[in-house]
Amino acid sequence: MSKEFEDIEKLWKQVKMLMILIGIMVIVAVFLVVSTSYKPKKKEIEVDAPTILVENPNSLDPSTDLWVAPKIEEAQNLTDIQKEQLLYGKDLISNTSKYLGPKGSVANITNGMNCQNCHLDAGTKPYGNNYGAVFSTYPKYRARSGAVEDIYKRVADCFERSLNGTAPVKGTKEMEAIVAYINFTGSNVEKGKKAKGSGIYELKFLDRPADPSKGKIAYLAKCQSCHQANGEGLLNDDKISYQYPPLWGKNAYNSGAGLYRVSRFAGYIKANMPFGVTYKEPQLTDEEAWDIAAYVNNMPHPGKDISKDWPKIEEKTFDHPFGPFADGFTEEQHKFGPFGPIKKAKSK
Repeated sequence: MSKEFEDIEKLWKQVKMLMILIGIMVIVAVFLVVSTSYKPKKKEIEVDAPTILVENPNSLDPSTDLWVAPKIEEAQNLTDIQKEQLLYGKDLISNTSKYLGPKGSVANITNGMNCQNCHLDAGTKPYGNNYGAVFSTYPKYRARSGAVEDIYKRVADCFERSLNGTAPVKGTKEMEAIVAYINFTGSNVEKGKKAKGSGIYELKFLDRPADPSKGKIAYLAKCQSCHQANGEGLLNDDKISYQYPPLWGKNAYNSGAGLYRVSRFAGYIKANMPFGVTYKEPQLTDEEAWDIAAYVNNMPHPGKDISKDWPKIEEKTFDHPFGPFADGFTEEQHKFGPFGPIKKAKSK
């Protein structure tokens, strides 16, 4: 092989090496341009339970100075899908038995009462056991379970206790709609705060025990026309839902329900019963409210296994009607009162 040929071959190798290096540089340059200019498409996320605050946090009714729930139809920050879900959730609260009662179209998992029987006006009425402070305060620690609970657990408790049934499973259309509606209903209340007028009216304690015998007299005079003398309520003509819910008997709330506590039931009926009254214009006296509550809760109710409730007995509320107790007061006094001495002892 001649020297001239060797020189050409050597030059050709150098050219090929240069071309390879240029190619690599071009590839790297293209990659850098593409990688810096590329913006991945955002993934659309469906929000089952709206948690965005609506306008006017802590909205109050100027005539009563009480919290007012936002209206689904007026909300501007919701998609059509979210509005549809919220309206279904509201319908489930208002007409639970239609969907989930003994003759429900979706499932048969409740006693036939509607959530609205306890949470008036679909959970929006001031002092009507409303949802005003649910979204703002949950998750929270609850002494009854001895654990931090979310809203799903709270809803499940209502189904298992007040509706004496079984809760829809988390993730199902019905459970998600109910939770979405409850979240939305309280979404104009700032996190960590409690809406004025939320929950149940707190009634002043009596200096005596609440008296079931006096309560019976008041019940027959002011309650039986709706809830019937036997306390078993009055069904609508369709026999699917109640026009007036049962207060005791096999279809009423069970012994683990919140309203089975006399103070809760007394405050509830004082501000809302007979049907249509408000806390500002009540028809019942304080004594009548306490005595009616004692009478109703002293009548037969479905039982509930509450053996796992209140794992720390020192945290039991003053009117939890079942022992054991850590404060030395009797079960009878915890059920009917007087509650002042119990509350005073607990505060020490």
